[in-house]
Amino acid sequence: MSTLKVGVIGCGAIAQRRHLPEYAANKNVEIVAVCDINAERAEEMATKYDAKAYTEYKDVIALDEIDVISVCLPNYLHAPVSIAASQAGKHVLCEKPMATSKEEALAMIEAAKASNKKLMVAHNQRFVSSHRKAKEIIESGKLGKVYSFRTTFGHPGPEDWSLDGRESWFFNKEEAFIGAMGDLGVHKADLMRYLLGDFAEVSSFIETNAKENTDVDDNAVCILRTANGIIGTLAASWAYVKGGDNSTVIYGEKGVLRLEDHPEYSLIEEYKNGEAVYHKLGKIQTNEEGGQTNSHVINHFVTCILEDKQPLITGEEGMKSLDVILGALESQKTKRIISL
Repeated sequence: MSTLKVGVIGCGAIAQRRHLPEYAANKNVEIVAVCDINAERAEEMATKYDAKAYTEYKDVIALDEIDVISVCLPNYLHAPVSIAASQAGKHVLCEKPMATSKEEALAMIEAAKASNKKLMVAHNQRFVSSHRKAKEIIESGKLGKVYSFRTTFGHPGPEDWSLDGRESWFFNKEEAFIGAMGDLGVHKADLMRYLLGDFAEVSSFIETNAKENTDVDDNAVCILRTANGIIGTLAASWAYVKGGDNSTVIYGEKGVLRLEDHPEYSLIEEYKNGEAVYHKLGKIQTNEEGGQTNSHVINHFVTCILEDKQPLITGEEGMKSLDVILGALESQKTKRIISL
């Protein structure tokens, strides 16, 4: 089996906590280049992972030996850098949200197709044990018809997590484009599409009411409807000041599934007939200690390249999840229900 040579562009928190350690742990991968406009940060990661440091992403993309590029940059750079990497004949793993518009997302998909290389969006919620098990239960028919859901992703905000704290690009609208909705909401849009199928309509209330001196959203609640009439709510927030909430509850004809909604049991099945099943599965990844250390995103992408398989979250899948968020923004602006 050949070794894939990887370049990681952007050496911020997501690269340092997910991409770099997970590539390093994969025996089929060699990290050859790391890049960041902060030269010191790039050097630090280069030393740690025995790679070469760069400050210009174009120099990394131009390296012939590189097979794979991980794009770990502020949101507004996802599309241009991913497209350039695809055009240079590299496989691309891009952080979420994949782009800041549908046009950008389509251009990314086209560039990957034209170069006959893989494009994957790093949505990690589909790999969480409780979420995979819930999908199995729903598809088996054990829950009966699904009626409704509520899903939440919130924490105190990126200032506690980003390496740049309150100065982070997350709070700068030109670089971030969207706030909590792009950081957290898009993950939940992707998860619910994975579990329940595509959404047909969205409406939303989106606010900036928790953080000062920023114009990106920090609190959002969306109401969603699937094509076959399942309705529910999706909340994304940087205002959950006492730790995070990454829970989902699915309400069906025969019972209820509680995902990541209990400190000990990552999935609870509760049925109308009184039966209950408590699952202790691998804990969901968190930015705090104690969560799952491996997101499975990197290993999955590496396997897909080596075995020439379609990734679970292709560019098309990433775009559909982005569409939900773009629709929510449109709903907030127009005060209308948006058809997806």
